[in-house]
Amino acid sequence: MARSKPTVVVTRKLPEAVETRMMELFDVRLNNDDHPFTTDQLTEAVADCDVLVPNLADLVDARVIEAAGKRLKLIANFGNGTDHIDVQAAQKRGITVTNTPDVLSEDTADMTMALMIAVPRRLVEGARMIQENKFKGWNPTHMLGHRLWGKRLGIIGMGRIGLAVAKRARGFGMAIHYHNRRRLHPDIETEVEATYWESLDQMLARTDVITIHCPHTPATFHLLSERRLKLIKPTAYLINMARDEIVDEAALIRLLETKSIAGAGLDVFAHEPAVNEKLIAMDNVVLLPHMGSSTIEGRTAMGEKVIINIRAFSDGHVPPDRVLPAQV
Repeated sequence: MARSKPTVVVTRKLPEAVETRMMELFDVRLNNDDHPFTTDQLTEAVADCDVLVPNLADLVDARVIEAAGKRLKLIANFGNGTDHIDVQAAQKRGITVTNTPDVLSEDTADMTMALMIAVPRRLVEGARMIQENKFKGWNPTHMLGHRLWGKRLGIIGMGRIGLAVAKRARGFGMAIHYHNRRRLHPDIETEVEATYWESLDQMLARTDVITIHCPHTPATFHLLSERRLKLIKPTAYLINMARDEIVDEAALIRLLETKSIAGAGLDVFAHEPAVNEKLIAMDNVVLLPHMGSSTIEGRTAMGEKVIINIRAFSDGHVPPDRVLPAQV
């Protein structure tokens, strides 16, 4: 007798190729109108499905997991970060959690470099000048910015994305510095010509561009506090492509307003999707709508990983991208 297909609930619309493959393999409930799930809808979904496929906008906390029916055995997250899922609560209920690592590093690194160029070279400000018909012709002091070549780049979090950024930044003639929970193997440091800083404070005070690529955990909440932000040089730039919780946004705004930091490139915000009006009004800030990893190739690869994890689990195997609770 043929085995029944697992019932899979997908909380947001995915690339067409991914949804088509899911419909072939699973009894899938798609979100055709792409509405964000409320907590009540998440609670209702987990009550009678075998697999939940959430995303970073879904808060799958202890309350949601407690409401799960006996059938739910897998939360196959569509995304790498799992800080929006109570992995420990899931494990206690015998629910496996998976993610989609290794497929977004290059896309996020590309966008990091885009912001790293756009902020000091004033690209958005220049484009706006054209759109508003304010360009009056070239002159020697017109729209002067700063070059990347020869500058010190400080990378916070030297994982896959951080390393991908380091390799790109070397091509722009930047000196690579990094702070990480653990120092990299000497061979990797040599490959990217990176200098390790055990002290984040000291690195912040000595670099010209700081870019954030660490995960959001209780230990990294407001890692860049007001005290640490004040260590950054007035001529330096901050890029955040990671999580908004890592930076004290209110403090950052105050420092940007007083030119205590030269500028910032931000892809994430404290009250997303709302963006602080003070940030929007600043000329020394480039803002993106959380699109750091937004490529067709990347999203499709994420969906393929979700499918692989569901199939492996359904076949009785440990899924390749299983996430375990963080060790405190």
